[in-house]
Amino acid sequence: MLTGLLQAHSALRYVVLLAGALAVACSLFLVVTRRPYDRRVRIASSFFAGLLHLQVLFGFVLIVSGRFYPQLIGHLFMTLAAAVAVQVPISVMRRRPPEERRPMPHLVGAAVALALIWGGVAAIGRGIFEHTFF
Repeated sequence: MLTGLLQAHSALRYVVLLAGALAVACSLFLVVTRRPYDRRVRIASSFFAGLLHLQVLFGFVLIVSGRFYPQLIGHLFMTLAAAVAVQVPISVMRRRPPEERRPMPHLVGAAVALALIWGGVAAIGRGIFEHTFF
């Protein structure tokens, strides 16, 4: 079971990166074209956040199950920081009145999260597109 979970954790990374790129692209499009905030940005960012939270959950189960080595400390904290970075703009924008919502916080949050994900993967000595599930 743990091997399957490790494979799922490794494979889900690509879906998370794709969702992050989509969230950045949607937000960047609205920022560059100066269009108003719309639900597509919120949906893309929420999808990215949800997948990233699932990835964190898989990683936490793997660590608790005994697959631990010292490099995972940096991996763990950078990934948790990425989850926070993408979740904060979603939570803040949800509480603002519709006329005060802007896409820039989503763009910054998603870009910071992607950078932290890259750093977290680099912390365990792997490349961002280097797979370990075969």
